[in-house]
Amino acid sequence: MHIRFRLLLLVLGFAGTAAAQVPSPEQFLGYRVGTRYTPHHRIVAYFQQVAAALPSMVKLEPYGQTNEGRPLMVAYVSAPENIARLEAIRANNLGLAQQGSGSAANAPVIVWLSYNVHGNEPSSSEAALLTLQALTDRNNTSAQQWLKNTVVVIDPCLNPDGRDRYVNWFNSVVGKDANATLAAREHSEPWPGGRVNHYYFDLNRDWAWQTQAESQARVSLYQRWLPQIHVDFHEQGINNPYYFAPAAQPYHEVITPFQRSFQETIGKNHARYFDARGWLYFTREVFDLFYPSYGDTYPLYNGSIGMTYEQAGGPQGGLAAATSSGDTLTLADRALHHHTTGMSTIEVAAQNASRIMTEYGNYYRTAVTSGHGAYKSYVVRGYPGDAGRLEALKTLLDKNGIRYGFARGGSGRGYNYDSRREETFTLSANDLVVSSLQPKSALVRVLFEPDPKLVDSATYDITAWSLPYVYGLRAYASRDRIDATESAPARRTASPAAAADPYGYVIRWDGMSSVRLAGQLMRAGVRIRFSERTFELGGERFERGSLIVLRNGNAGRSDLWNTVRRLADSARVALVPVTTGLVESGGDFGSTSVRPLTAPKVALISGEGTSANAVGEVWHYFEEQLQYPVTLVNSTAFGNVDWSQFNVIIMPNGNYRFLNDKTQAEALRSWVSKGGRLIALENAVAGLAGLDWGLRLKKTEDGGDGKPNASLLRRYENRERDELPHVTPGSIYRIELDNSHPLAFGYPGYYYTLKQDDRNYEFLREGGWNVGVLRKERPLAGFVGARLQERLQDALVFGVQDIGRGNVVYFTDDVLFRNFWENGKLLFANAVFLVGQ
Repeated sequence: MHIRFRLLLLVLGFAGTAAAQVPSPEQFLGYRVGTRYTPHHRIVAYFQQVAAALPSMVKLEPYGQTNEGRPLMVAYVSAPENIARLEAIRANNLGLAQQGSGSAANAPVIVWLSYNVHGNEPSSSEAALLTLQALTDRNNTSAQQWLKNTVVVIDPCLNPDGRDRYVNWFNSVVGKDANATLAAREHSEPWPGGRVNHYYFDLNRDWAWQTQAESQARVSLYQRWLPQIHVDFHEQGINNPYYFAPAAQPYHEVITPFQRSFQETIGKNHARYFDARGWLYFTREVFDLFYPSYGDTYPLYNGSIGMTYEQAGGPQGGLAAATSSGDTLTLADRALHHHTTGMSTIEVAAQNASRIMTEYGNYYRTAVTSGHGAYKSYVVRGYPGDAGRLEALKTLLDKNGIRYGFARGGSGRGYNYDSRREETFTLSANDLVVSSLQPKSALVRVLFEPDPKLVDSATYDITAWSLPYVYGLRAYASRDRIDATESAPARRTASPAAAADPYGYVIRWDGMSSVRLAGQLMRAGVRIRFSERTFELGGERFERGSLIVLRNGNAGRSDLWNTVRRLADSARVALVPVTTGLVESGGDFGSTSVRPLTAPKVALISGEGTSANAVGEVWHYFEEQLQYPVTLVNSTAFGNVDWSQFNVIIMPNGNYRFLNDKTQAEALRSWVSKGGRLIALENAVAGLAGLDWGLRLKKTEDGGDGKPNASLLRRYENRERDELPHVTPGSIYRIELDNSHPLAFGYPGYYYTLKQDDRNYEFLREGGWNVGVLRKERPLAGFVGARLQERLQDALVFGVQDIGRGNVVYFTDDVLFRNFWENGKLLFANAVFLVGQ
C-alpha cells in the first residue's frame, strides 16, 4: 500500500475515533433530551465531556460560582482555526469596540447564547445540550461551515441555583409518568419558585445593576468580549406560541437602525424554519426594548444585536402540559424550538458576518467621535455629605466599563435634575464628569438621561431609572463638552493618627459604609451612641445621625480602640477623633439628644403570601451588604413564634393572612406597643391600613374607583390601553422629607422615590410622623397616567406611627427596589437602627 494512502487512512481513522468519543446527550445522560429534567451538574458534566473529546473545537471557561457553590461557565465553540487563535479574536473584537486596535476584515462574529436565566424556565438548558451536539457534529456540514465565520459562546445556565431548586422539586413530585392535567401538583410550584436565584432576585433584571454574584461574574466576562449578537432564552405561559424578534415598541431611541433591521433579518430566518414545521409564533408584541437591565436591552446598549426568545412552558409546563387549544406541550417540544432558533441565529450571523462586523466597528467609532444624544457631559456634584453615594456610583460605572473623570474647575451650563431647568453652575474638583464621547456612549445616555422618551406607554417594566435620582445625587446634564481629569481628588478613608486612648470617635452617618461599620461594631460588642441633633466640634460640623463611640459605656475593654480602628479601616470609613464631650454647638455628648444605639434583633417575614423578590431584597441587604444577621420566619408560623426574642419585624411586600385574623393582628399590635418596631413595605402597608391602627388609604374624589361612568364604554381591542391613564409602571417623584426625624437622618430635605402603584395614603394624625410626603409635584421622570397624576398629591409616602412604647414604619414605596435603588438603603437602615431608639 502506498505510504501516503496509508497515512491518509490513519488520519481518517483517528478523526473517526475522536468523533466516536463525543457522545450525544442521550448517550451521555441515558435518556432522550426532553423526557426528563437534567440537573445542573449533569449539564456541566456533558459540556466537560465534549470539551475534553474535542479540544480543537470547544474550550470551557469557568467564570464564577453561585451563592450555593454551583459553577458558572461558558463554552466557546468554533472552527479549529478560530479556537487556536481565540485570544487574538477577543483582542481584535475589543479593538473594534475602541478598546485597542482591531479590524473587521475576516473577523468572526461573536454569537453569545444565554440559557436559563430564570430557573423555572428550564427547557433552554436542555436546548443548550442539543445545540452543543449539533455544533460539534462533524457530519453537520452546515454547522461546520457556519463556525468558520462565528465564535459561539454558550452559557448553558445563568441561574444554576434556581434551576436546581425547580428541577429537584419537580423530580420529587412527578409520578412514574408525567401528568399533563394542569391540576396535578407537578404543575404548581411552591414558594419561592425556581425563577429566582439564591437571594430570590430576578437575574434578568440585574444586567446593568449587577447586585448579584451571578450577574457580577457574567457581565465581567461579557465586557471582556462585547459580542455582536446576544440571545436570552426564556419561557412564557403554556398557551402562548413562540416569540422571537423583532421586539415590540417602545424601542429606546439609542437603538440604531441596523440593530432594528437586523432583528427583522433574524426573525425572518426563524419564521422560515417554523413555517416549514407548522409551528406557531409571534413577533412585535409584549416584549419591548426600553428598560436597560434585561438580557436583550443591555447587550443592545453595548453595541450588540440583543434579543429575547420566549417558548411556552415555564413552571407550569412540567414534562407535558395540556394547553387550552387541546394540544399537549412537551418538554421535548420546548427544547427543540429553542434549539432551532439558536441554530438559526448562528446561521444568519455566519451568512452576514462581513456586514455585522463592519456595522459593529462603525457603532463604536460613532460613539467616541459623536456620542449618543444631545447631552455631551453629565456632571455629578461631589458635595462632602454625598461622598458615600458618589463612591457607590463610581463602583457601578466601573462594573459597566463606563469611563469618568473629575472636573478641572470653571463653570458649566446644563439641565438641573432637581429643578428641571437649564442653569449655570460652578465646577469643583470633587465633581464627577461622565462624557458621552466614549465607547459606552449609548449606555451612558440610557443610564444618565433625565427622562427617556417613550413612544409607547404600554411598557413591560419601569420607565425611569436615571442614576442621579437612583443615587440621590445632585447633577447636571450639559450639551457642552466639559474637560475632566482622570485623577480623583484624595478622599480620606483611613482613620487619622490619634492618641492611643482618645476620649472618643465620631462617625458620620452618610452612607452604607457607615451603616455597615455600625453593624460590625455592635456585633463586636462595642456600644455606640448617635446624635439626634447637628453639632459642631473642633471646627467640624456633624449632621444628625452621627455615631459616637466613647470610653464611657465600654469600660473594661482593653482592645476597644484597636477594634474600632480595625473595623473602620476595613469598612473604609474615616473616624474623627475627639478629645472632649463638650461641643461648640448642639448637644454635648452627655445630652439627652445623644442616645444609645441598641443592636436590633431582626426578623424578616417570608414564605407564603410574601413576594419572593421583596423578601430577597431585604435578605440580600442584610447578609451581603450590611453583613448583619437577620432571621427569616415563615408567615404561616406567625401564631407559633415567640416574638419577644426580636425587637424588629420586617414585613416586605405581600398579602398577609394573619392580618385578617383578629387574634393574630392584635398580638402583633401588642408586640409593637411593648417596644417592638414593625417595618412594612408596599402592599404590607396596605394590609395594615385595613386595620384600625391609624393609617388610612385616601378615598378617590367620587368615593368609588376613580373612573367616570364613561369609562364603562370601552372598545375590547383597547382594553389594555384603557388602563394606562390610571397606572404608573415606575416613575420618579421628588418628595419632601422631614430630616429632623431619625427615619430621614443623613438626607437633605427631599428624596427621589420610585412610585409603582396607584395607592394614596392620608397623612398620619395623632401619634404619627409624616416623614416623607408627596405634595403636588409632577414626576421628574417616567410615565404616569393622567388620571392617576391628578390623585397623586398630598399623600403620605414614608411615615412613623407611635404605638405604646413601639412604632410602625411605613414605606409605601420600595426603597430597596431590586437593590439598585441606592439612595433608599440608608433610609431603610434608619428604620432598622435609629427609629425608636
